[in-house]
Amino acid sequence: MTDTTTPADLPVQAPRDKPLTPGQAMRRRALRHRGLMFGAVVMLIVVGIAIFAPLLTQYDPYQQSLLARMKPPVFLGGTSEHWLGTDGLGRDFWARLAYGARISLLIGIMAAVISGIIGSTLGILAGYFGGRVDMVVTFLINVRLAMPVVLVALAVVALFGGSLTVVVSVLGLLLWDRFAVVLRSATMQVRKQEYVAAAEVLGASLPRILVKDILPNVMNHLIVIFTLEMAHAIILEAALSFLGLGVQPPTPSWGLMISEGKDMLLFEPWLITIPGVALFFLVLAINMLGDGLRDVTAPEGRN
Repeated sequence: MTDTTTPADLPVQAPRDKPLTPGQAMRRRALRHRGLMFGAVVMLIVVGIAIFAPLLTQYDPYQQSLLARMKPPVFLGGTSEHWLGTDGLGRDFWARLAYGARISLLIGIMAAVISGIIGSTLGILAGYFGGRVDMVVTFLINVRLAMPVVLVALAVVALFGGSLTVVVSVLGLLLWDRFAVVLRSATMQVRKQEYVAAAEVLGASLPRILVKDILPNVMNHLIVIFTLEMAHAIILEAALSFLGLGVQPPTPSWGLMISEGKDMLLFEPWLITIPGVALFFLVLAINMLGDGLRDVTAPEGRN
């Protein structure tokens, strides 16, 4: 018996989906990650406010007016002239909040960069070489962990003054331990990979191996720790400013704004609530952004 089936009678196969490139897959994961999107949007808003602060307000954050002091925000019965109200010296609250975003971001980024350079260098060297180098770095980490960050920062700032440079330097020199611990462990794992052994056999230089083979493969860990320490530095700066040992007045700082409003907590709670909420959302956005970047760039390591 002959087969009389024609091509038209054959079942039609659905076209297969074209495989995604790594870049397309990463963008798709990023757009579907709610935490990453939330953190990115809030960070973009805060960065935009910090950059374009002179265009977003007509008031100088340092300008005082005793005739306009303690005006409430619009949502509490104030006027649109000062839509977030004024503080005890008549300074526009929105202007100080917008310019204060610059201080918080600057301190957070610079402190995280300084601590990241120190901690990442020590961690990668300890994980790659091991032996005595690892023992020395581990000893330094233990010494650092034995030092309470807040107390040491308070002592140093009280001794040398509360300028912006001093605060950034102190925080940068005190927050490197987490970088060292995490990157030491990550480097030990990468050190055992075949491509590192191949680079050593081919005679690659030590800087080339560390920068080209080790660093890119521990970058996911570095991103997460950088965001955590950036948020940590912002919180510590706010705490120091609240205690009067951080950024000194009249520089606009969210921690300093909370400190200046604490005496009026029972009468004008918005003086603390507004900068407190801004600080809360900034730190939350930084943490969610870092966690989201880690999930997107290394989805196999997600819990």
